Parts: sequence; C-alpha cells; structure tokens
Amino acid sequence: MLFSQRKKLKVTLLHLFVLCSAQHSAQPETRQVKGIVGTVFYFPERVLNSGNLLNQHFGSIAQVYPVKQSNTNLEKRFQNRLHWNNVTGVFTLSDLQIDDSGVYTVENTDEGKTTRIFQLTVYYVLSKPQVTVHDKISCSVVCSVENGREVTLSWYKGGEILNQTSSPDHNITLSLPLKVDEQNRDSYRCEAANPASNETAVVPHSCIESDPSKVKDGDERTRDCLIIAVICVLVASVVVGFAIYLKKRRNGHSHTDSPEREQDDVQYAEITHIKPAENQEERTGIPELESLKDNPNLTVYYTLQLHHMPASKDVDTA
Repeated sequence: MLFSQRKKLKVTLLHLFVLCSAQHSAQPETRQVKGIVGTVFYFPERVLNSGNLLNQHFGSIAQVYPVKQSNTNLEKRFQNRLHWNNVTGVFTLSDLQIDDSGVYTVENTDEGKTTRIFQLTVYYVLSKPQVTVHDKISCSVVCSVENGREVTLSWYKGGEILNQTSSPDHNITLSLPLKVDEQNRDSYRCEAANPASNETAVVPHSCIESDPSKVKDGDERTRDCLIIAVICVLVASVVVGFAIYLKKRRNGHSHTDSPEREQDDVQYAEITHIKPAENQEERTGIPELESLKDNPNLTVYYTLQLHHMPASKDVDTA
C-alpha cells in the first residue's frame, strides 16, 4: 500500500516536470534589438496577410487583415510613426524616441500562429569625441564626449584598449587623459561607443607640431635653413656693396681735393731780375732784400714767405 502511493507520487512529479518543460520550451525567445533616437527601426519579422504588433504597455498597437489592410493608429503615441508595408510585410517605427524602448511582440497568423518577441532599446545619438591637447611639450591629450545611455569612452593603440571609462550619470561629460608616444601618434584613437553605434577621433597634429625641436621633419628643417641662408647672403651683399660705394666715393673726393689744395698752398710770382748796381740805393730799406744780400742762396719762395709773416703776426696779435 505504501509502496503504491510512493509510486503514484513519483509519476505525478514526473508529469508535472514534463508539463513545465513543455510550457517553457513553448515560450518564444526574446530577441534584443537596438535603435537610435530619430532613426527608423524595422521589426525583423514579416506579417504578409494577417497578424498583430503588440507593446508590453499598450497592448495591440497595429493590426493586419487578410485583405492586405492594416490599422496602425490604434495607439495615439505611435500615430504617423508606425507603418506596415503590404509588400514586404514589415512593421516600421520611425522617428524613434527614448520612450519607445520596451518589449514588442509580432504575432503572425498567416499559417498557424507564430510569435516573435523583441526587446527594443533606444539610444541617444552619440556625439563625436573631441581630443584636446593638454600639454604640448609632453604630448598629453584629453578625450571627452557627452555621456548617455551605456556610453563608454576608450583609448586604443592599434587594436589594444589602453583605458576606458563610463558613468551612470547621463548629465555629465566623460573625459579620459592619455600621454601619447610621439613616434606612434597615428596608431592612437579615442572611441565613444554604445551598443547601437560608435564614433572615433584621432590625436591632433598640433600635439607634435607645437614643439619645433621635436616636430619638424627633415623637409621643414631644410626649408628653414635655405630661407636663413638666402637672407644672410642678401644682407651680406647689401653690406659689401654699400662699403664699396662709400670707399669709391671717399677716393673720388680725395682725388678731386688734392689739386685744389696744392694750388691753394703754392703761390707763384713773377721773378724780376734786378741789377744790384743801379737800384741799390732805392732798395736798401727793404728787409727782404737785405737778407738776400746776406744769404744769396735763399730762394724767392722763402723771401715771399718772410714777406707774409709780419702780416700774419699782426692778425694774431689783434
């Protein structure tokens, strides 16, 4: 008696287990889908002849009838945004909003009832991250982006992730600093991403170009050297040319002034030969003639010079 009751209990438990398993297997799997604010979402399940689209909060929001007719204005918040294509059989929801996130069920009654469940999550449009130079000499940069639902901000070097940040506060700006290796600057990128999209920014050229001792490549250095050399040659040519001009001008003045100075210094006089015997008495009062008598070897130039000396002394005395 006791044995038979135990046996019945086991059979009952087995039936319950099989029934629960059958119900669990009959429950359709929920598929995760994503959308972006302002875009159009296509429900990936077709209803060609008859069926429904349901929302977890509002119930049936669209119906399709066997005569290729549909009613997509069952719920006010989806009016003019929810459509059904009678050719493809696909429901579309346009101009997505954050509040459109939720569970949607597509019921297809074309040939036996099939059900597909979709968990729609709508994300904000990602802003493009901005990379700014924090320290030009050491090439330290900061990447920043506006935060949003499930937004992460990451630094990559090639395919390797170097650093990452996120925050549950959607009202802040995410930022992530990084010191860049100048030799491999092009291999760095900053990426902002959410499950629906991603945006990328690279390190600006000003990070390296701001330091001339490290930035300038061979072509730039060669160009600068050539410019400096040309300027030096031009300046030297001007200086040398001006010096030559001054020298020639000075030599020209010296050659022009020399004959005039010689003419001013030398005065020529007509020499008159006097017979001493005839005019000796008349010339006895002239000191210059007396000196000629005493020094017959003196020249006429010396005599004229002596003649002018008393006058110059008188001028000095005055």
